Amino acid sequence: MDRATEVRLIREILGLHDAKSAFLDDDISHSPVQHYLDSERFSAEQDRILRRQPQAVVHSSELPEAGSYLRRDFAGLPVLFTRDSTGQVHAFLNVCRHRGGRLVRSHAGCKQRFSCPYHAWTYDNRGQLVGVPHEQQGFPGLDRDKLGLKRLGCVEKYGWIWAWGRDDGLPDIGATLSGLAEDLEWLQGTDLHILHAEEQVRSVNWKILVEGGIEAYHFRVAHRNTIAPYFLDNVSTYVSFGAHVRSILAKRSITDLRNQPEESWRIRDHAQVLYSIFPTSQFLVQSDHIAWIQSTPVDVETTKLRLSTLVPKNRMEAEGDLAHWAKNHAITVQTLNEDFDIGEEIQAGLKSGANEYLTFGRFEGALDRFNRVVNERLLSSSV
Repeated sequence: MDRATEVRLIREILGLHDAKSAFLDDDISHSPVQHYLDSERFSAEQDRILRRQPQAVVHSSELPEAGSYLRRDFAGLPVLFTRDSTGQVHAFLNVCRHRGGRLVRSHAGCKQRFSCPYHAWTYDNRGQLVGVPHEQQGFPGLDRDKLGLKRLGCVEKYGWIWAWGRDDGLPDIGATLSGLAEDLEWLQGTDLHILHAEEQVRSVNWKILVEGGIEAYHFRVAHRNTIAPYFLDNVSTYVSFGAHVRSILAKRSITDLRNQPEESWRIRDHAQVLYSIFPTSQFLVQSDHIAWIQSTPVDVETTKLRLSTLVPKNRMEAEGDLAHWAKNHAITVQTLNEDFDIGEEIQAGLKSGANEYLTFGRFEGALDRFNRVVNERLLSSSV
């Protein structure tokens, strides 16, 4: 985000506050309830969106050195991420090419080679098959080059490792971000480190979780015991960058900027900037750290969530900072759990037949935009 954009966004929020108005789209909109309940539709989302769209799956700090590896599920696939001796990152299906066993069971670590716990077929961290017990007797003429680990698309950029579910060339992440690349540079992701992370599984469709984060209409009620006192009521803005959305969630303190020189304005101190990176990552940019919300859809009614707090590497040693990060992570998780609890209630309520569609008000336009993108991708044969 450049300086001119930062100032313009602050002025936009102040203008809305002065006008006593929310940020409004032209019309109300609707989303059919069946879109959150249909298993066939979910399978199409998995195939045409979740496995085709490059996504931020791992932060660079999670593979800190040559030989690092990390096991993670992504788009319904078991994936092994590695960093080789040159620093290059790779993504493979975590599946042995012999009999299909899980190759790596441990969550993370550092090693150059991986030996299958079933028959000890062994691969290096570039995915090459390098060892087969009793190969001459049992597998005469075996072509090891054709039995390396199945590779996925993977590239490291802006401090994150982006992956997608097929190996047909490296995606142009800058183009994929549709104009958000400068904003991700602004986040200085390469200078961050994951300090806290936790996972949970929720009984809710993944789209409901995305929708719950991209409007401020619910803050005053749903978060009345946590963050609501610090935010303006229903004052937020959004703008689309292709499939992605940047939302500005304004704090009450932003109104104090009217009495301060413009050159001192800093949006991160007076608003939360939320980047919804389509389809399943959200970067919640706070004053001095970033909360990263990752969704891994499991089935039409189940979503695995990973909640991480990323902090500046150069501030990880001071005792006061560590306490500060821990407190903020706890507050973020508590607040998000309020959203997730409601999301599960919505999912249960959808099956009651009370509604045929969900209704989005004019100040909930980002929800309609998100669902339009989902629908467009389902109708398209390419990313």
